[in-house]
Amino acid sequence: MVLACLLLTSVSAFAQTKTVTGTITDTNNEPLIGVSVVVQGTSTGTVTNMDGKYSISVTPEDVLVFSYVGMATQSIKVGTQSVINVTLKEDSQLLAETVVIGYGSAKKRDLTGSITNIKGDEIANKPAMNPLSSLQGKVAGVQIVNSGRAGADPEIRIRGTNSINGYKPLYIVDGLFNDNINFLNPEDIESMEILKDPSSLAIFGVRGANGVIIITTKKAKEGQTLVNINTSFGFKKVVDKIDLVNGPQFKELYSEQLSNQEDNPFNYSGWDANTDWQDEIFQNAFVTNNNISITGASAKHSFYLGVGYSHEQGNIKHEKYSKVTINASNDYKITDYLKVGFQFNGARMLPADSKQVLGALRATPIAPVYNNEYGLYAALPEFQKAQINNPMVDVDLKANKTKAENYRASGNIYGEVNFLEHFTFKAMFSMDYGSNNGRTYTPIVKVYDTAVSGNVATLGTGKTEVSQFKENETKVQSDYLVTYTNSFDHGNHNLTATAGFTTYYNSLSRLDGARKQGVGLIIPNDPDKWFVSIGDAATATNGSTQWERSTVSLLARLIYNYKGKYLFNGSFRRDGSSAFSYTGNEWQNFFSLGGGWLMSEEEFMKDITWLDMLKVKASYGTLGNQNLDKAYPAEPLLTNAYSAVFGQPSIIYPGYQLAYLPNPNLRWEKVEAWEAGFETNVLRNRLHFEGVYYKKNTKDLLAEVPGISGTVPGIGNLGEIENKGVEMAISWRDQIGDWGYSVSANLTTIKNKVKSLVQEGYSIIAGDKQQSYTMAGYPIGYFYGYKVEGVYQSQQDIDSSPKNTLATVTPGDLKFADVDGSGDITPEDRTMIGNPTPDFTYGLSLGLTYKNWTLGVDMMGQHGNEIFRTWDNYNFAQFNYLSQRMDRWHGEGTSNSQPLLNSKHSINTLNSDYYIEDGSFFRIRNVQLAYAFDQSLLEKIRLQALKVYVNIQNLKTWKHNTGYTPELGGTATAFGVDNGSYPVPVVYTFGINLTF
Repeated sequence: MVLACLLLTSVSAFAQTKTVTGTITDTNNEPLIGVSVVVQGTSTGTVTNMDGKYSISVTPEDVLVFSYVGMATQSIKVGTQSVINVTLKEDSQLLAETVVIGYGSAKKRDLTGSITNIKGDEIANKPAMNPLSSLQGKVAGVQIVNSGRAGADPEIRIRGTNSINGYKPLYIVDGLFNDNINFLNPEDIESMEILKDPSSLAIFGVRGANGVIIITTKKAKEGQTLVNINTSFGFKKVVDKIDLVNGPQFKELYSEQLSNQEDNPFNYSGWDANTDWQDEIFQNAFVTNNNISITGASAKHSFYLGVGYSHEQGNIKHEKYSKVTINASNDYKITDYLKVGFQFNGARMLPADSKQVLGALRATPIAPVYNNEYGLYAALPEFQKAQINNPMVDVDLKANKTKAENYRASGNIYGEVNFLEHFTFKAMFSMDYGSNNGRTYTPIVKVYDTAVSGNVATLGTGKTEVSQFKENETKVQSDYLVTYTNSFDHGNHNLTATAGFTTYYNSLSRLDGARKQGVGLIIPNDPDKWFVSIGDAATATNGSTQWERSTVSLLARLIYNYKGKYLFNGSFRRDGSSAFSYTGNEWQNFFSLGGGWLMSEEEFMKDITWLDMLKVKASYGTLGNQNLDKAYPAEPLLTNAYSAVFGQPSIIYPGYQLAYLPNPNLRWEKVEAWEAGFETNVLRNRLHFEGVYYKKNTKDLLAEVPGISGTVPGIGNLGEIENKGVEMAISWRDQIGDWGYSVSANLTTIKNKVKSLVQEGYSIIAGDKQQSYTMAGYPIGYFYGYKVEGVYQSQQDIDSSPKNTLATVTPGDLKFADVDGSGDITPEDRTMIGNPTPDFTYGLSLGLTYKNWTLGVDMMGQHGNEIFRTWDNYNFAQFNYLSQRMDRWHGEGTSNSQPLLNSKHSINTLNSDYYIEDGSFFRIRNVQLAYAFDQSLLEKIRLQALKVYVNIQNLKTWKHNTGYTPELGGTATAFGVDNGSYPVPVVYTFGINLTF
């Protein structure tokens, strides 16, 4: 009986199955080869042949999905049809893509500037606490420097370094101006727009010079209620350690050094260890990211709620960072013409107590780590312990002694009304509040040391210390915008005009206090209490910072096209700033003009069938920069000066003086920028290419004018910086049956030059070794020092070379070049020995799909920049040696690159290109393999979607420098310096993303 039922069921199923055939063509009736024909919700499918024909077995209930790169996808239910012919149309969304711009949105085809859109999917599922980290190498014109520290923010420079006063772009989160986005969960981001050109940036006035990154967080889309859970976990590992000598090699080199210095030999008795301090301080670190979101929407109401938790250990032991986030939004359509809503982002962050790697690089390997008899870490030998501690003292004994707790609440409420058919008015009120507090506790630390009585030594002062701070920052913004949209003359004239009024207020207050323990009173290590009020009152220190700043702005923008092919963009902004109200120059105007031509819309281009879109464009504008470290650059602020004693009895009266002289003509820096380029899509939109040439001149640089003979300095608009280069981006995507693939690449050239600065010969000198110079005629922050021609091999070599007046040299010392040709080596022979700005940066991405499998590979790199290594260039203590020092000069002909071992020869520690390294590198940035389960299977377990994935970040880096990483950030005037940078680890993660 059972067998008969099974037979009947099989016959019935077989009777319902049939073969459907057909031909797929384009709008010109040309057959399309390789069109994917798939039964919806399954992996069953086929592709069209050379004639555009296909054949597939289906049931009447099946739905066929026809997809082809560059064409709009179509879905058709089989029903009673046996022949289904389909004409696929070009995907107009490629040309009509809407992007978010300042104070609104627009179709990308109507814009004349350079705006890159990044979908949220491109940054999701990556092991990054800050979503910007995942963009590295993916956007032309955007240089991102990541740090391996747990929870650290990446450094972003858009089209070079524009000013001596900062490089950070403006972030706009759901309309609110901001200085970072570290409080956001990457899973809550819907999209990012990166604005780089004057046409799109001038609308931001004094905030637009360094570029703008607009972030739109997720909102619900109309449809059923969905719950999404995304979780990943994995570990981080340091793979590129610095190559240092081991114990026996250290003894060899140090003994030779002492001999060269004519010092007494060191007694190595008891110092027979072979310690790898890098292995001691590093660990494989755990990392996890988790997010759950609930969305729901109807025709009138929508809501989104996302909650996230992230935890990341550092690669130095005991470091840990965690973050809890919440993102909520609610929109309600009261009538067809009135809509209201709110958006909220909140975060609680616990920053890591990050440690330095310098101790592990400098400590001698002959020292043991620990003494088991006393249960204490061991002190270092006499030649180090006065300046350098056992690295595990900081890593272990002082672990988590710096604690911080940061809170962030950011959001807005808005109302939007449509009136008079073509008008929209929107009012939005935004606020961002941050509260940060922290403390650093210094404990009493004891170590094992055979050189002291009792073999136990107390480090430092032997007293506990504590320092604490509390900081609050508030940002309040209001926007009032009117937008007019209309088409005239049967669609020949298309216009979108926006006008608005906006205000912005920013204030910060901070209190600091510190104290050391008094006699017999140890300060407790309790992070929940403030202890700066106890201890030795004579050691008490305190400080405070408080400022506020506001701007009021008027803005307008016009986006117009004629017949959809002649484009014009114009914008204007007038900013009034409280920072310059004292001078009368509080108002500044900014504007931009842009034009474009969609040549592919012309009749004479219609016959070019392989060309889908071609647009040429150009724009010019003025931008502003207010990234100055002084809140009141024009105000006559006071600072402490000499005190005076008057009267009987003597009374001490404190003295004050101006911190800097007020300048009645002071104003914000202004950038004059322009670009010209084109965009094109060809071969049914498979291939996209765009390229632009850009040039930016930052004028009226706010620079400090030094006083004469110790007089008070002044601040003036005295300087100009130029950045110029080329940006190119190309992508290709195609699908052949079940296989799909994509390739994209970008390249950016950067040429930076300081054109003028204060006065002839004036330099801004920065860096811990004063190696970074900013001077007219050179790149910003270039490396300054002596060029090395080799190593003196003999006294005869010294006698036949230009005389070195800097120091007495001997064979084995570095030989400097006579740059100025004077015949002597003098300070005038110092010159540019390196440039931290790369000649070009690039990125490459590969994608491959097969049925439900997806593989993505991202690569990136840079070329033409130099690194200045400083961590081994000090003479205040004896350091461990780089392995390259095994090739040192120790006799005529032994080396022409590594000087002799002698710390008393200061000539070898002067800033020179001996410490310059090639900063070029290439990195496999990210590899991800994912599998999405079939919809037919998921329906049985009531899931909407399920994807599992594995991800490897920083898989391999090819580099030339000796440090952990060639990625080195810094300040606007001192960057690219390796002072013991934190390693960038390989990160392995596994994740699950499910929706129900």
